Amino acid sequence: MSSHAQNNNNIYTSRNYPQGYFRNPLNIAPDASGTFGELRSTHFHAGDDYRTQQRIGLPLHAAAEGYVSRVRVQIGGGGNSVYIAHPNGYTSVYLHMDSFNDALTNIIRAEQYKQQRFDVDLELKEGQVKLTKGQFIGNAGNTGGSAGPHLHFEIRDTKTQRPLNTQLFGLRFKDNFAPTINGLMVYDLNEPIFNEFTGRRYMQLKALGSGRYALASGAPISVNGKFGLGINSIDRHRAGGFQNGVYSIDLFIDGQPVSTVVFEELDFNTSRGIHSYIDYPHWKKTKVKVQKSFKDPGNRIEIFKHLENEGIIELQDQEVHDVKYVVKDVQGNCSELNFQIRNNPSYQPKPNPLKGERFAYNKVNKFSADHLQMEIPTETLYGDLDFMYSQSAPIANSYSHVHHVQNAYIPLFSSYMLNIKPTNLPPHLESKALIASVQNGAEGGKFEKGWVSVNTRNFGSFYVAVDTIAPTITPRNFSNGKNVSAQSKIDFTISDNFSGIQSFNAYIDDKWVLMEYDSKNRHIWHRFDSSLSKGQHKFKLVVKDWKDNEKIYEATFTR
Repeated sequence: MSSHAQNNNNIYTSRNYPQGYFRNPLNIAPDASGTFGELRSTHFHAGDDYRTQQRIGLPLHAAAEGYVSRVRVQIGGGGNSVYIAHPNGYTSVYLHMDSFNDALTNIIRAEQYKQQRFDVDLELKEGQVKLTKGQFIGNAGNTGGSAGPHLHFEIRDTKTQRPLNTQLFGLRFKDNFAPTINGLMVYDLNEPIFNEFTGRRYMQLKALGSGRYALASGAPISVNGKFGLGINSIDRHRAGGFQNGVYSIDLFIDGQPVSTVVFEELDFNTSRGIHSYIDYPHWKKTKVKVQKSFKDPGNRIEIFKHLENEGIIELQDQEVHDVKYVVKDVQGNCSELNFQIRNNPSYQPKPNPLKGERFAYNKVNKFSADHLQMEIPTETLYGDLDFMYSQSAPIANSYSHVHHVQNAYIPLFSSYMLNIKPTNLPPHLESKALIASVQNGAEGGKFEKGWVSVNTRNFGSFYVAVDTIAPTITPRNFSNGKNVSAQSKIDFTISDNFSGIQSFNAYIDDKWVLMEYDSKNRHIWHRFDSSLSKGQHKFKLVVKDWKDNEKIYEATFTR
């Protein structure tokens, strides 16, 4: 692995990063609520989250000169976002914005009216919107999937669009705290299958001060045969601060490197591999994220910069061996966990009660049972699977038995095809049929040739249901016949009980008008255009769910 010392912080980097080229995108002192590589529920965090004093509307500035290469309005996800391509080969990205500057607003509005939809994704030509360093691009906000006002900021390699750790460019947050090591997990890996039955022992630790940790029990850990290790570690920038991601995790045995993980660069195409990088069954049961220092064979993440024998360890003697974890943040603040381990024949790992059909991760796996068919493409699984299936009686208002497909403790990298043949489904409800899961609600899908089919990335308990109920529309500041001359906009709440909102379209005097949408608050609104004439107007809002159930709200108003 190529390595440079970056700013004398003694951290791994694979390239040299320009220092001083990019500026803070906000005009306030940088303070982080989330950092690059942080472990999120479905992905590795690809940027740094800048706090905005719990406020919406703080001005955002171009981190360096360049041109706007992309501007996007997304329902969920990044919300309102701007991408700036810079002449040095990097692209800066700004997500969850409340609003754009005038030039970008005009471009976005024109595209929204052209496509007649709220969510648009537009690539711009190089000379279309040029920016100087520090130029105003819009205001910070809370749009998309944001859980509170902040700026999600990224720097990407323009050619690959892979995000890089922004603090490596000198955009640092004040951090004098070494990472916290909360616990150690020891895994028995003699069995070829890793699942919720794999033998695991969570070891309590004690802090010795100055970033040093040891086992609460000082005795060597007993192992027998193949084993792996995992660590629960986070970084804080200050006492009581947010739980942020670490930069690197090194594992050594007798001074020899076993595993090195570095959060320098990520790949959006493999970021879902976080479900395999962490101990997923343990997280589903406890919400504790243990970062495994061994890798499942089907996990394609590239954060492992060194990995001996896929991180699976087997001691060749019964001597005591010294084990060390070294955890660093991007500032180079360092913590160490030292302990000992010994091969002990009297320790008997708990056997894994494998009893299902063996599915290989690197092959297509097909399975069929009464009223069920499924096909799992190659590399959908992270490792070989001990596949289990059963049926149980139908639940109320369903049109099939409940099909128990494996369980919720096995993660999937991509989707597979699940088909369920419904029973007693009336022909007039076929178009309203979908597959639902006991764990997650509506999965989606459609009826075709006697089966209801869906592509899903979940295992669990599935059944056929129908959705015949239209969405609801509730006015917030509007009513039929109202004089809205004093209002800049009209607001509604929209929601759906099952399959979810598919589309919404509004019309004033039979002409399409833009409705803006905040899905997390079920809030939808229209800002009146200054060109709207005075007098009486006709308004119509049409909201449709994924089973094409439609709700129409109509009213007149005076302007």
